[in-house]
Amino acid sequence: MTINKYLRVSKYSQTLLINQASLTREQNQQNVYKFGFGQSPFPVPQEIVKALANAAHRKEYMSVQGHLPLRQAIVDFHLQQEQKKWHSDNIIVGAGSKILLFCIMAAFEQAEILLPAPSWVSYAPQGKLAGHKVTWLTTEFNDHWQLTPEQLNDYCNKRDNPDIPLILVFNYPSNPTGQTYSAAQLSALATVMKKHNILVIADEIYSLLTFNNNYETLEHFYPEGCIVSSGLSKWCGAGGWRLGFIHIPPELSKLKETVIGVASETYSCAPAPIQIAATTAYNQLDLANEFLTKQRELLNSISQYCTEKLQAVGVNVHAAQGGFYIFPQFDRFTSKLMQRGITTSEQLTLTLMEETGVALLPGSAFGMPENSLTTRLAFVDFDGEQVFSKHPNDYSFDKVKQGIEQLCNWLKAL
Repeated sequence: MTINKYLRVSKYSQTLLINQASLTREQNQQNVYKFGFGQSPFPVPQEIVKALANAAHRKEYMSVQGHLPLRQAIVDFHLQQEQKKWHSDNIIVGAGSKILLFCIMAAFEQAEILLPAPSWVSYAPQGKLAGHKVTWLTTEFNDHWQLTPEQLNDYCNKRDNPDIPLILVFNYPSNPTGQTYSAAQLSALATVMKKHNILVIADEIYSLLTFNNNYETLEHFYPEGCIVSSGLSKWCGAGGWRLGFIHIPPELSKLKETVIGVASETYSCAPAPIQIAATTAYNQLDLANEFLTKQRELLNSISQYCTEKLQAVGVNVHAAQGGFYIFPQFDRFTSKLMQRGITTSEQLTLTLMEETGVALLPGSAFGMPENSLTTRLAFVDFDGEQVFSKHPNDYSFDKVKQGIEQLCNWLKAL
């Protein structure tokens, strides 16, 4: 069959690819430090696991928009946690926030997807699968890898066709950098967004893991044009459960109905047992507070450790402000790496995997230029069960320490 020339150019997700490479190395009895795949190491709380088991008999198709008690629980939860004043009518529940992001993009016949570089690996492929132009705005280390109002304004002023909807996907705390934005920064960005009528998808999947416990949201400054995306995968440790949601403001009611239509023709609805268990999760406010406090404390501690060790050997890196990630830049090693024939982030990560067992993702997977010597490091190669044992102060993250030591020793030996 002569179909190959008509297939889309689509690569396997880099995050899933590095996870498979790490598993293969383990199967071959080789050391591997899993800093590539950013899965929560923490267990789903037992009360929520039991709720899922008790709901296993639920086999019905639920509302495409999502189980109403779940949508109300999400509204109540985020009011208590983040002072968000939502209404259940504006919530759409899906089989993970990933498919919901795609549904938003697919709701448009024509649009331009704007992404700060670096950004999460799936945003750009999703935009292209939806048939849209994808544009990257490369950020800088000295700006903490943050999009600036000047940068955004300059780009919008130069657009060839400003009538085509511009959709900015804006993730904070960021995967891959671990950085977030202050209220002042968000306010300044919102001024530009309003000026140019930008539709923003604020991917806040890591918001509840912001370390300073004072999360700022773009929605406060640009409620009429800001869609918020979140879910269970990060704060509740339930990535594989695939339960996410979006909040679409009432000013975008036509878009909401279109997205629900796209959802009805793709995933139909999130699985009923998962929605029932998620309702329990979002109703456990006291449990969530304790669960989140322990996670934030440990993740912040590990981030500080990794950052200090890497900075000590000359790596440019900022400590995370939330989530699981830091984004090391190896520019100070450029000449020594060139002597090894390493000029791209992909070459760097492949060499590190082969010679040290340290699994990182290349910056190019997140939209950075190929010759950008940047990587994403997910510092979650530890047993999160320990944090919730009878003696949580006894937890350790020895595997993370060993991996960082391997990386630092390799750099010192260049």
